[in-house]
Amino acid sequence: MASNYSLDDLRYFCTIVKLGSFKQAAASLGVSLSTLSRRVNLLEQSLQLRLLNRDAHRVTLTHSGETYFERYSKVFNELDDIEQTLRDDKHQAKGKIRITAPIYSGKQFLSALFCDFLLKYPDIQLDLRFSNELIDIEKHGIDIAFRVRNPAIDNWVVRQLKLTRNVLCCHTNQPHSHITHPSQLVKDPKVTCVGLTPWQLKNQLTGEQFSFAPTDHIKLHVDEIQMMEEAVKSGVGISYMPDYIALPLIESGKLKRILPDWHSEEQPFSMLYRDREHIPYRVRLLIEYVLQHF
Repeated sequence: MASNYSLDDLRYFCTIVKLGSFKQAAASLGVSLSTLSRRVNLLEQSLQLRLLNRDAHRVTLTHSGETYFERYSKVFNELDDIEQTLRDDKHQAKGKIRITAPIYSGKQFLSALFCDFLLKYPDIQLDLRFSNELIDIEKHGIDIAFRVRNPAIDNWVVRQLKLTRNVLCCHTNQPHSHITHPSQLVKDPKVTCVGLTPWQLKNQLTGEQFSFAPTDHIKLHVDEIQMMEEAVKSGVGISYMPDYIALPLIESGKLKRILPDWHSEEQPFSMLYRDREHIPYRVRLLIEYVLQHF
């Protein structure tokens, strides 16, 4: 059987009890005294229970009223807490932000930025998941995702931050003068990494494209770019590396570049977030901070 009272009626009742009078409760709730009295009478009639004893000077609870107040006041306190949290989300720089990013490019581009952001906003916490797996950002409740290559996801905004490309390089002592075309890499020792095969290359002078899939003379195959970097610096073999790792090492004389006219197409490093309007204030702050940095 449907009830003739609403959740508002129960809230009115709890407010009267908390404030100790109909007059103060009416002022707090923004309703007239007659409306408040009528709604509480309707509540009692629907329940077929008297909840309040009224006299000229005070309002007291009946035994049934005590039971209802004890239960429903907890509900409304929880609802008030939820509403306050939602208001804080919209207007205050506090709370947790869940982020996912690729392991090495994330560390390379974002680590210092995240630390500076946390120092600037001490009431914000970051829950950061570095992973080369394309995790389900909806399932894991991610607020901001950073991705390399083809990041489009339905109903998510994509902001391109930086363009990267992959280049061929090796230790400075490793002979490479015999290599004039990517097809000649077959017999040389190589270091490969998960996610970076095949080696997609384009000649920037002629426009020729070549896809090289290393299968022979692979000295080391890893699933983490930092280990690949260490192996190439140690002279283990030739590798196909992101330019943001390789170029500083080449400039410092630790590596040398092979076939400098060849490299991959440019690949975007992008930031993704849910929408432009209905996002918590803390998430908006981080988005703006990242955009300013890049």
